[in-house]
Amino acid sequence: MLRNLRYRWRTPFRRERAGYSASNTVHPESVLFLVLDSCRYDTFISATAPRLHSVGHIHCAHAPSHFTFGSHAAMFVGFSPGVFREPCPLLNPKVGKVFKLVGAGFPGKGGEAFVLRGRNIVDGFNKLGYHTAGTGGVSWFDPATPASHALISDFGNFYYPGNAYSLPRQIAWIERKLSGVGERPVFVFLNIGETHVPYYFAGAPWSRRDNPCVPFQVVDRSEECRRRQVACIEFVDSQVSDLLSRFAHATTLICSDHGDCWGEDGLWEHGISHPMTLTVPMVLRVRGRLI
Repeated sequence: MLRNLRYRWRTPFRRERAGYSASNTVHPESVLFLVLDSCRYDTFISATAPRLHSVGHIHCAHAPSHFTFGSHAAMFVGFSPGVFREPCPLLNPKVGKVFKLVGAGFPGKGGEAFVLRGRNIVDGFNKLGYHTAGTGGVSWFDPATPASHALISDFGNFYYPGNAYSLPRQIAWIERKLSGVGERPVFVFLNIGETHVPYYFAGAPWSRRDNPCVPFQVVDRSEECRRRQVACIEFVDSQVSDLLSRFAHATTLICSDHGDCWGEDGLWEHGISHPMTLTVPMVLRVRGRLI
């Protein structure tokens, strides 16, 4: 597959799949990696989110870490969330990863979706001639902070909107980037901040200054946390329809980087290793096939 992919880029890439049109759909070897930051599995499945849910089967997965930087750093070298009870490639990354870096760690048992050579998966897609574009809503992706450089520096283009409630602007930026790639495949990364504390989207009927999930709080606001995160997921679902449609014949990975504690064992928010911060939703479609 990789040998053919490099050849097509020199030729250049060909349109290969029925239904592919440069005017409305990305190249079928393209990838959309969408992360709902801090989204819990239980709220994801209870939300009315038909567009997100229809991408593939909803899997109860385990995140590689319990906070944003840790999970994204791991996912960017191939350790996406996995379902350890399923000995299946792509679902169980120990068996076969969605993104496998050559020479890094356990070789797996085959069945990887993308085998890449580079210091991370973004670098690997760059080396294959992909257009790489990313946008992150939470502050770990702020280019003004040195810590962000480990996550964003390899993208051909990266956009940080300045706050965690600007999904429409992030999607508009992605659409502008997609309009200029022609028939090249793309790797698009989208980190969504609305599902992160304080669980707020622009126009929400509550104040973004009111955070119902504060570490070490003693007041139980778990139901308010749940209500707001569900509403944020439903808002996200209303925004991503066109973007998901553009990748219908390509690969789409939707997941969370971690969850949040809402009073379980007296804990609130994330940044702590706990079953509720490590249990996340995962939805996967590979080259148009539901996984």
